[in-house]
Formats: sequence, C-alpha cells, structure tokens
Amino acid sequence: MLAEGYAWLPGRRRRAAGGVVRARVMGQHAVGVRGPEAVRFFYDESHVRRHPAIPEPVLGTLFGHGAVHTLDEHDHRVRKAMLMSLLTEPAGIAALVDHVVAAWDEAVASWEQRPQVVLFDEASRVLAQGVCRWAGVPLDEADVAPVARDLVALVDGFATLGPRHWRARRARGRREAWLAHLVQEVRDGTTTVPAGSAVDVVTWHRDADGALLSPRTAAVELLNVLRPTVAVCWFVTFAAHALHRWPQHRERLRADDPAYAEAFVDEVRRFYPFAPFLGARAVTDLTWRGEPIPAGALVLLDVYGQHHDADQWSEPYTFDPRRFLDRPPGRDELIPQGGGDPSTGHRCPGEDVTKALLQALVPRLARLDYEVPEQDLTISLRRIPARPRSGAVISGVRRPDR
Repeated sequence: MLAEGYAWLPGRRRRAAGGVVRARVMGQHAVGVRGPEAVRFFYDESHVRRHPAIPEPVLGTLFGHGAVHTLDEHDHRVRKAMLMSLLTEPAGIAALVDHVVAAWDEAVASWEQRPQVVLFDEASRVLAQGVCRWAGVPLDEADVAPVARDLVALVDGFATLGPRHWRARRARGRREAWLAHLVQEVRDGTTTVPAGSAVDVVTWHRDADGALLSPRTAAVELLNVLRPTVAVCWFVTFAAHALHRWPQHRERLRADDPAYAEAFVDEVRRFYPFAPFLGARAVTDLTWRGEPIPAGALVLLDVYGQHHDADQWSEPYTFDPRRFLDRPPGRDELIPQGGGDPSTGHRCPGEDVTKALLQALVPRLARLDYEVPEQDLTISLRRIPARPRSGAVISGVRRPDR
C-alpha cells in the first residue's frame, strides 16, 4: 500500500477472484469494495463503524482526537448536526464564498506584480483568509501564511510516516492550542465573535450528554471546519492542471455558464486523485457478494478505484466534463469526500462548500491570462494526497480587465 498508493486497491481488485479484495493491513484482515452498491453497504451503520477503524496517525493529524469522525450513532448525529448547521445552509455557504472570492481578488491584484506564483500555495492562503473571516477567527495579515501552511500540513501528512507526518502533528498541536485559547476567551467574555459564526456555534455547542465541548475538543471541531476548506486548494490546483493539459475547456468556463462550471468541477473531483480509500470496521459477521466478512475485519471503500471504474464510467481515464452535463452524478457514484447521507452518515458536511467554492474560483482562474513556465507538473499516484509536484507555477498573471 505504501509503495503503490492510489493504485494499490485497484490493482489488487484486478487480480482478485470475483473482484473482491482480501488483504492484510497493519496485520488485520481487510476486504476492499467499490461501486454505488458498496457505498450503501459501507455507510449502513448496522454493518460497519467508522470510529474503530481510524488509526491513531490519522486522528493525530487529519481529524483530531475526539472529533466527530470518532463518534457513532446518536453521539455522531448530535455533533454532526452542529457542523451541518454551519456548512450546509445556503446563506452560510454564500457568505463563505463571498469572503473567499474577495480574498482571491485581493490576491490576484498582487500576483500581477510578481514574476511568478505557486498556485497551490496562493490558493491555500486565499482559502485560509476567507474561511477565517467567515468563521469569526481573528487573523492578522502576517498570520495568514503560517495558518494556511499548518492547515495544509494537516492534510498533507496523514498518510505517511515520514517528515510530512511529523510536520502535521506539530501543526495540529499549534492550531489546537491557538483555537482552544480563543474558545476559552469567548467563554470568559474577553473576546467577542459574531453571533452565529462558526466560533460562536462551536464554542456554545452542547453535546449529546448536555455538556459544552472542552476547549480542546471545540478547537478540534473548528479545525474540522477550517481544514477541509483550505484543502480545496488541492482541487484548485488540479483545475489549473486540467486547464493546462486541456485548454479547450477554458472558453466555456470564461463564459457565464454555471452548468458547465459545475460539470467541470465534478469531473475534476472524479478524475484527479484525492482520497484513496475509506476504512471502517465490521460490527458483525457480514457477506458481500457472497464473500464472508468476519466481525472486526476492516472494510475498505475504494474511492479512487470507483472513480476510474470502466463498469461505471465511460472512458474513465479521459477528462471529460460533458459526462455530467446531461446527468448529474448520483449520490453514491461520485464520492471524493465520502458517500451516504451527509446529515446522518459520515459523508463530509463540507462537500456543498467545496463545490460552491470551486464553482466560484475555477471560472475566475480560467478568465486570468498567464503563462505556464517549464516545470514538473507530474502527479505521482504513490504520494498520498497527490498533487502536481511543482504546485502549478504560473507567471505573467494579468486580469481580464487589464
């Protein structure tokens, strides 16, 4: 798995009898599944639980100890409802998009004055600035880059045991302490934040037991609002990669065509590698397509394999947004941020935010004039999470009104 990355589960499936993958992962029996039917099987709480399957290295970097991802059943639903109230209301999403777009426009004006910029880094800063303004997190201009760097590190280090992993752990410690201090100040009345903001809602949320979250757990959940938003920089960079490789899409994105922008965004989320697979643990003896899955076994949902499955997609290794113009993807077909019902299951509640941000930023990117200097734009499937090696360097940036 460490050697093959995203190709590991799909490769095992091609060699497996009946298409059911059996493997040992960290010494444990694991079964790999894929497809819309598998998504429904995976997100049925009578079949599996997510909490026992999340390894500590992922909790210590990506999600945080005590996060909503570690809860199941009623406890999960109560905590999830709080996050859903922040990340799925149309007015809240629109406000977040407005903040990020304003930060993008400010940044683009500065890009024109620079010989070149690394789009991945710049997008992460734009998203960090916008989401912190929206969430009610005080952030000085000088702190934008360090905060963005740490939030990127949380995502970049969860699937490796090398330097990226330890960088992520240090970043989590810094940012949990930072936000826990903010939560305590809000509770003490020494700092005020906008009513209804993410900081306000998380600070005063009462869990299933009726108690306020500890400041540290509140910080964990605030990071679970900020981190996924900043992680959209991966998709912005993938969109730039797609526009460079297939520039014919640029004109339709430059036009005011929301349907095409949405189709392009969905194809970026399908085509490019983000989450390789998701894991859960069987709570009882199960059967999948006639194959037994013993209680306690790991069940792995093959996200990358599902998005490139020729039984599900026509020409899956061709980048073609038109596949989504006539028929939007079904809920359990396109699962870059998990599957199932976001209000009751473990599907990321920020998926609507991700799509809204990309549908606002990708056309703006397409409308910019810029050059792509010689660089290494390869995307290694052995690196999780994958991204263009150079970060997508652009130069000579010019706004269309200049």
